Amino acid sequence: MPDIAEEAPAPLDGRAFASLAAALGPYECRPHVAVACSGGADSMALALLLKDWVRSGGGRLTALTVDHRLRAGSTTEARQVGDWLRRRKIEHVILTRPDAPLDGNLQAEARRVRYALMTDWCVAQGVLHLFLAHHREDQAETLLLRLARGSGVDGLAAMAPVTEMPALRLLRPLLDVPRARLAATLAAAGQRHVEDPSNANTAFRRVRLRQAAALLDREGLTAARLAGTARRMAQARSALDAATARLLAEAVVLYPEGYATLAIGPFRAAPADIALRALARLVTTVAGGDYPPRLERVERLLAEVVSASDEGGSQGGGRTLGGCRILPWKGLLLVCREPRAAAEVAIPAGEALFWDGRFRLRLGGSARGEVRRLGRGGWADIVARCPELRTTRVPAPVRPSLPSLWYLDEVVSVPHFNYVRRGANAKTEQSIVRDVIFAPKRPLTGAGFVSGQSVSESLTLGAAL
Repeated sequence: MPDIAEEAPAPLDGRAFASLAAALGPYECRPHVAVACSGGADSMALALLLKDWVRSGGGRLTALTVDHRLRAGSTTEARQVGDWLRRRKIEHVILTRPDAPLDGNLQAEARRVRYALMTDWCVAQGVLHLFLAHHREDQAETLLLRLARGSGVDGLAAMAPVTEMPALRLLRPLLDVPRARLAATLAAAGQRHVEDPSNANTAFRRVRLRQAAALLDREGLTAARLAGTARRMAQARSALDAATARLLAEAVVLYPEGYATLAIGPFRAAPADIALRALARLVTTVAGGDYPPRLERVERLLAEVVSASDEGGSQGGGRTLGGCRILPWKGLLLVCREPRAAAEVAIPAGEALFWDGRFRLRLGGSARGEVRRLGRGGWADIVARCPELRTTRVPAPVRPSLPSLWYLDEVVSVPHFNYVRRGANAKTEQSIVRDVIFAPKRPLTGAGFVSGQSVSESLTLGAAL
């Protein structure tokens, strides 16, 4: 691919950007899209480019600025960004971080909050596409950061041009565009921008890498080459994802109560890398987790699985991993939520909720109490009242981790068993769970990792037009 870099960076014109945006489609008719706009040079340039592209298709653009309130003047800056954008006839919304303190890694936690605020806004407004201004140098820095952590193929694939989320898509059309070209775009438009002082704070590793860019360039580790490596890793990741999905389709059955069964034979026959990925994906899905378990723990479990002398025989009483139990069951392996790891959440009456990272529930309008795991005691209570529940097809190890509605110390509703306690009092009579859907944070299979090759080709084509 021709290098569009560095000699004399030209502004990114509308036709070139239209090719980049089109490569990330499809889009709905006359889309309402959002762009994350901190007010920095990169996000301001993207907002200006998006304005003309969106309007050419009869759509609508809203810029979202998150005010983290982590330093003095952030609110004033967010308002300044809004003034600039409104002069450009771009809608602008400021999303303010709640007052709760940020724990742990400051940058990582601020990023999590930022994405949560923007995602919630998009979902509430019915926006399906959120554009992000990550560019080629960002991609190169991400690759280096993950290399320093010892990441494998998944991590070294860095950022994807398209990330499919449950309710929207994150789009990064600028991953092959140098930062200097975005600066030229902004300068050509005569648009000012905000300078974030944290971008010069050497307490952050990404900043230190950025300051070492000249040295890395002299050694051949240019942003263009690093981003190219990330793109090739993304192609490898896409191939591995496809093979993993085939293995999961062959070997795993996932049930609406949030558990799965695993046939060991296909895992024995699969290449080790594919089997590891599949097992990690399965555990993450069933546990409702954000991230897979540590690789070494998955490797130990897989070794036990594939070395069993019979189907599940060496597993004995089972194992735990990543908030799940894995144990032999009817010639298969049963993978279910570990009961003591399941959440207990207090629920305001009548509200819908996402429970334990696994289930979406909708409560009756008069419901009150708490949604908790059923537990062994809860199961014993409902079976004593409804002995016919003993014939349920749901395996015994699964039952204690199922969601149930409690009022004081009574189980009043267990949706997976169609159980509602009757005859206690008027309050519990009306306390029911109307709907429950298994919707884990990480699906067992989903949209593959996008390699970005088509995006690179679009950029080259657009630049030549």
